[in-house]
Amino acid sequence: MTTPTHASPLLVLLPGMDGTARLFDRFDAAVRALGAIDTQAIAYPAAPLGYAALEAFVRERLPQGRPFIVLAESFSGPLGAALRADPPPGMRALILCCSFVRNPRPMLAPLRHLLGLVPFGAMPGFALRQALLAPCSTPRLQAELAAALAHVPPRVLRQRLRAVLETDASRSFARGSLPVLYLRARHDRLVPPANAAQILRQAPGTQLVDIAAPHMLLQAAPEAAAAAVAAFVNGLSAAQVSA
Repeated sequence: MTTPTHASPLLVLLPGMDGTARLFDRFDAAVRALGAIDTQAIAYPAAPLGYAALEAFVRERLPQGRPFIVLAESFSGPLGAALRADPPPGMRALILCCSFVRNPRPMLAPLRHLLGLVPFGAMPGFALRQALLAPCSTPRLQAELAAALAHVPPRVLRQRLRAVLETDASRSFARGSLPVLYLRARHDRLVPPANAAQILRQAPGTQLVDIAAPHMLLQAAPEAAAAAVAAFVNGLSAAQVSA
C-alpha cells in the first residue's frame, strides 16, 4: 500500500469476507496512479470473530491526527455502518462497495443454523468463481482469490457468513450523518441491486455509482472504482473549502 503523507486524504480499506486485505492490490495501484489519495488497509485476524469484536479491532487501528474516509467492501458494510453511527475523530465519509448494512439475503437467514454442515474447506472453485467473479473471471483473478482464501480457516469463513446472516445495522446506519458513496456492481450475484435502494432510503443524499463488474468490483474494475472514489473524495474537499 502507499505510504501516507499528511498532504493528502487517507482512504482506509476494510476487506471483504476473506479479511486478508490481499485483494486490494489492483485497486490500490489504480488509486495511486491517480495521485493525491493515500491508502491504509486493515486486515482482520484469522479468528472466528463477530461484528462487535471486529468493530473494536478496527477502531483501535484507525488513523490518529488526520482526516480519513472509510471504504467498506462487501462483508465490512456493517462495520462501516457502525463507524458512521458513532464516527471516530477524523472520519469524514463512508464508501460502501457491493456491500450492505443488514443481511442482503434475508430469506437465507434460517440457514445460519446449518452452517456447521457446510464444508467450507472443500467448496468447489467453480461455484466461488461464478458467485464472485462472473462474468469477468480471468485466470489471474481466480488465482488471486484462491490465494487469499487459502489464508482463511474454514471456521473463520463460517463465522463471518453467520455474522452476515444475523446482522442488521440499518438503524444505527440511519442515525449517522456522514456523506456516503455506494459503488454498485451491475453483475453482482451476491448482493441484490435493490440493496442500494435501502441504503439510499436510510442515508438520503448517498451518491450511487453503477459499474459494469461482478461482486468483486474493486478487483475486476479497479480503474473505474478508483475514478469514482477520487471524484467523491474531491467533491468532499471542494465542499469543505466552500463551507
